[in-house]
Amino acid sequence: MAANGCKGRILSLLDYRTEKYIVAKNKTVGVLYRLIQLSIIGYIIGWVFLSKKGYQEKDEAIQSTVITKLKGVSVTNITESGLLMWGPEDYVIPPQSPKVLDGLCQQDGDCEEGKLVVSGHGLMSGRCLHRDENAPGTCEIFGWCPVERKFKPQSLLTNAENFTIYIKNFIQFPKFKFSKSNILETTDVTYLKCRYDEKLHPYCPIFRLGDITARAGYNFNDMATFGGSIGIQIQWDCDLDKGYSECHPQYTFTRQDITASNTIATGFNFRHARYFKNSAGESYRSLYKFYGVRFNIMVNGKAGMFNIVPTAISVGSGLALMGVGVFLCDMILLYILKNGTAYRERKFEGSQQTPENQSGILVL
Repeated sequence: MAANGCKGRILSLLDYRTEKYIVAKNKTVGVLYRLIQLSIIGYIIGWVFLSKKGYQEKDEAIQSTVITKLKGVSVTNITESGLLMWGPEDYVIPPQSPKVLDGLCQQDGDCEEGKLVVSGHGLMSGRCLHRDENAPGTCEIFGWCPVERKFKPQSLLTNAENFTIYIKNFIQFPKFKFSKSNILETTDVTYLKCRYDEKLHPYCPIFRLGDITARAGYNFNDMATFGGSIGIQIQWDCDLDKGYSECHPQYTFTRQDITASNTIATGFNFRHARYFKNSAGESYRSLYKFYGVRFNIMVNGKAGMFNIVPTAISVGSGLALMGVGVFLCDMILLYILKNGTAYRERKFEGSQQTPENQSGILVL
C-alpha cells in the first residue's frame, strides 16, 4: 500500500490541470473585481506608461563638459591697497592664524624638533624661548612671521552683483548617439546679449550673479562680506521620441555653505601668497585671505526613446497584475462568504480513472 501511495504521488506530478470557470452571481465580489481591474489598468496607463514612460529605453549615463567665463569691472579704494581697478583677470582666482596653537612650552622637551605646528604655521626647532618661573615660554618655529591676523574683512564685492557668468554646457547620451548644448544654434548676433530668465529667456546662457543668489533664496550683498558657495544644477530630462528641439536644460540654484546646524563654517574663503626677495636676498611674502562667492556647476540628466523590449516587459507585468484580482476575489468567494462551501464544490471537481477511460482528469 505504501509503495502504491508513493507511486501515485509521483504520477500525480504528470497530471495536467486546466481552469474551470464558474459564473458567481455575487454583485459584491463582481464590483470588487472590476474595481481592481480598473485600478490596475489605471496604474499601467497613468503611472507606468504616461508618467514613467515604461515603453522607453533609458540612458542615464550623461556625458557633460562645462565652460565658464566671468565678466564685470569693479573699483575699490581701501587703506591697505588704495585705489584699484578689478577686472576678471584679477578676481577670478582658483582655490588654493591669529594665534599659534600648541606653541607654549616649559622646557625644550616640549618643543619636539621637526614637529609640525597645529594649523600649519611651521616646524618646531626644538628650542623653548622666553620662559621663566612665572610664565611659560614659546616654541621657536621655522615659518613665516608674523602669523596671520584675525580681523573682520571689508567687503569688496558690493558691486559684483551685476557681474555676469557665461555658462556653456555640452551634453551627450552615448546610447542614443544624441548630443546637444545649452546654447541655441542661431546666427543672430544679438543672442548672447541676453540675460537668463526662466520664462522670457530660458535658453540664455548668461546669468547675472545677483539673480543667481536671489534664485537661491539669498541676497548677494549679505554674502559679500564672508563669501558663500552657490550650486548651479543643470538638469537634462529628454524625451527623444518628441524630437531634438524638445530637449531643454532646466536650471536650479541652491546655497551650499549653509545648513541647519552649520554656523561656524558659513561662507567661503581661501588664502593666496605672493613671494619676493629684498635687496639683501631675504625672502618675504604677502599673504592674502580672499573672501568670495564660489559657484559649483553640476550636470545631471537622462534620456528615453521607444523600444519594443521595455514595452513588452511593462505590458507583461501589467497582465500579470491582473491575476492579483482573480486570486483575491477567489479567496473571498471560496473562503470568506457564507456559501463558500458550495462554490468550492463546483470549482474543484475531480475525475477518477475508469476501465472505459484510463485518462485521469482533474478539473479546477
